[in-house]
Amino acid sequence: MRILIASDKFKGSLTGSEVASALAEGIRNADAGIHVDAVPVADGGEGTVAAALAVGFTAVNATVTGPTSGSVTAQFAVKDDQAIIEMAAASGLDVLPGGILAPLTATSRGTGDLIRAALDHGCTTIILGVGGSACTDGGAGMLQALGARLTDVNGREVAPGGAALADLASVDLSDLDDRLTHAHVVLAGDVDNPLLGERGAPAVFAPQKGATPQDVALLDAALGHYAALLVTQPGVRDVVDAPGAGGAGGVGYAAMAVLGAERRPGVEVVQELTGLAARVASADLVITGEGSLDEQSLGGKAPIGVAQVAKDAGVPVIAICGRTLLTPEQLSEAGFARTYALTDIAPDVPTAIAEAGRFVTEIGARIAADVAAIAQGGHS
Repeated sequence: MRILIASDKFKGSLTGSEVASALAEGIRNADAGIHVDAVPVADGGEGTVAAALAVGFTAVNATVTGPTSGSVTAQFAVKDDQAIIEMAAASGLDVLPGGILAPLTATSRGTGDLIRAALDHGCTTIILGVGGSACTDGGAGMLQALGARLTDVNGREVAPGGAALADLASVDLSDLDDRLTHAHVVLAGDVDNPLLGERGAPAVFAPQKGATPQDVALLDAALGHYAALLVTQPGVRDVVDAPGAGGAGGVGYAAMAVLGAERRPGVEVVQELTGLAARVASADLVITGEGSLDEQSLGGKAPIGVAQVAKDAGVPVIAICGRTLLTPEQLSEAGFARTYALTDIAPDVPTAIAEAGRFVTEIGARIAADVAAIAQGGHS
């Protein structure tokens, strides 16, 4: 029996590799005859660089602008002329100083710093994984780091953050890093929201970053003003309503509008990097998962992508998660033969989070006991 583990992280508890290690321990303890392999997966957000490093990319550290104040050390991955960048490493919620939210003033400038660092390494293909951002600035900070000038009526550079874009009077892209002309940028993520409106970045995602209803209205108006000025510049595409423009607080918009980025589902990008399809095809059973299986998962998160690859290969797939908010019917339709949740065996959610590794190992042992029935198509 050959089992392939292809799990995303359990956010706040375990990385994808830690999930795989704990599962493998439980499976091997229960049945040493089972061969266990692991492949990293991610959806373009956190974990994308780690997935690249696991398949031969080299880590590069860069000191970049933080999301609010000071600088942060962010890692990206390089192989030949290709770079893998996670926006969250430079401009994410997890690197906010003291964890203090700043919905109006957080900037994506550090993401632009990372792109420039990749260009300095001679990279001509840049995969920009978006997700977990702390800002809603429409990618303005990213563009400023790459040479754009965004000024107010007095000719001064506008302050960081989305709210300050209400003061924007002039956009000048003439000094944009000319190496971008020869670069292929891929926007990797799972968000299909537009930039503005009821499904836009401010309305849907800014509240997760601390925005009040008043903040949301302010940010939506400011981003609309910014986009109207930006699109007057030569070569800028009008992609305000394009799927993905609202990704990462509007960084998706700037990437597509100004950098000419090609938008692709992050899970597909990572699958290609790791050769997931070939690994799945040689397995008898696939285990995938993430911290919470819910409606967002169905929108293109890593476990659903893995389940589709397994289905195409005719290999049964099961899910492990911290918790599931999906119905048995939804889980079955997603392709999962069985689903194991930590909350089914932990006394409460805080304990499941705090001792996730132990519970994952226990579930690994349960899977080993159930594996024959699962491989034969058994459901629960």
